[in-house]
This record gives sequence, C-alpha cells and structure tokens, in this order.
Amino acid sequence: MQETILICEDSLEGIFTAIYQTYLWKLDREQVFLQIGEEGNLRLFAEYRNVVSEPQKAAKVASTIIRKMGEDVYWDICCVLASEDTKKAQAVYRTVVTALDKKQYRQIFANVKDAYIVKAFELARNVKREMDHLYGFLRFQELENGVLYAKIGPKNNLVTLLIPHFANRYPNENFIIHDDIRQLFVLHPAQKECVIVTGNEVQNFSLPDNSKEEKYYQSLFVEFCHTIAIKERKNLALQQSMLPLRFQEYMVEFAKK
Repeated sequence: MQETILICEDSLEGIFTAIYQTYLWKLDREQVFLQIGEEGNLRLFAEYRNVVSEPQKAAKVASTIIRKMGEDVYWDICCVLASEDTKKAQAVYRTVVTALDKKQYRQIFANVKDAYIVKAFELARNVKREMDHLYGFLRFQELENGVLYAKIGPKNNLVTLLIPHFANRYPNENFIIHDDIRQLFVLHPAQKECVIVTGNEVQNFSLPDNSKEEKYYQSLFVEFCHTIAIKERKNLALQQSMLPLRFQEYMVEFAKK
C-alpha cells in the first residue's frame, strides 16, 4: 500500500485539520503519516499532500475528542501538541484514530501496547511536568504602570496552557507572560479574556521599568535569600536538581547582590 504523508503546520489547528482530512479523503489510516513542515529526506513511493489549516475543521475534531473521550483526554492531547518533539503530530493522530476505531475513548492512554499512544503519553507527561514547575517558579514583577510582567524560557511551547491557571489566580490584574524563547506574549487585561501576540506584532513596544516598590522589595528579597544561606552547607548539585538552571535565569532570588 502507498503511504500518504500529510504536511501540516505546527499548531493545534494544523494537526487537527490534517486528522479531519484523513477521514474526508477516505485514506487508509494505517498508511497515513502526519509531518510537521517540510523535511529534507523524502520517502520513496509516498504521496505527499499539503494540508492548509482550517479552524472549522479543527474545531470539529476538537469537539469529537471532547465528546467521545472527555475533557481530561483532550487536555492531555493539548499538552502533547505543546511539545517541541517533531514526532508529536503522528503520535496525536494515531492516538485519536485508535481511540475512535477501537472505541477505547477515555481509557485510550491505558493502551501501553501501542508505541504511538505511549509516545503521546510521555510527551504529555513531560509538558505537564514543566507546567507544574512554572506554576511555582514563574515570577511576576510590577512595572511602573502597575502591570505585572513575567518572563519565562520553557523548553516546550506551553505558554497558552498556563493561561487558565494565572487568569483564575489573578482575574483582577493586568499581567503579561512573555515566552522569551519563542517571543510570544500573553496579555491579560483585568476581568477580560487573554490575548496572545507574537514578537513581530510588538516590535516597537518597550516595557516600562520596574516600579519603585518592586525594586525595593526585590532588593530585600535578594538580600534575604543571600543572608539565610549557610555557606558551609552550600550544595549546588542538589539545588540544580530541585531547581534547574533554565528556571533560575528568570528568578529574582538568583540575581547578584
């Protein structure tokens, strides 16, 4: 049987649209492979098709997943899609197709015999682990205009997944979460829905300086952290295992005195 390679963009809409197209085109789902973007090495005797993202088709796939498999499985799949792993598209595709074909639905991630499902489970677990870290390690700073600003550098593209947690926690605050790696900004106006913008859309935008109160309390906090440290019990290896260096870069308590 001839393989069909569906080339889609690296987004929920792109991958979900590709899944929709496999059913619309009545393809042999065992011979379909989802690929994110173009690759240098082409497979011999395979048919390549480009898939253009369509929000309506992606919404239908999302609705089917939620209705058939439940919101918990849908959330796990969203976590997989936030991964930077290039094989995530195929893992999500095979997980969804297997769940629908075998009617496993809410128990789909219990299928440990399927390598694609195991892959999806592992990717979701890694993303959720990083999210749990950021819930505790993300640091907001108050700017001169009263807006709270936080800069992070996550391995995975999970800034949108952080929105519900911090929007529920700070509904009355104007805050910004900035993904420094991908130049994505989550803008949360008080009592309103979040907006996501890219660095290209805010090229001429510059952040105000920290407020006087913020600078004062930051200096107190840094002084406090350095004062309570016991030099003779310093254990950098243990510290880095509990708090990796990639998080420390964005935390005020690790600033130099």
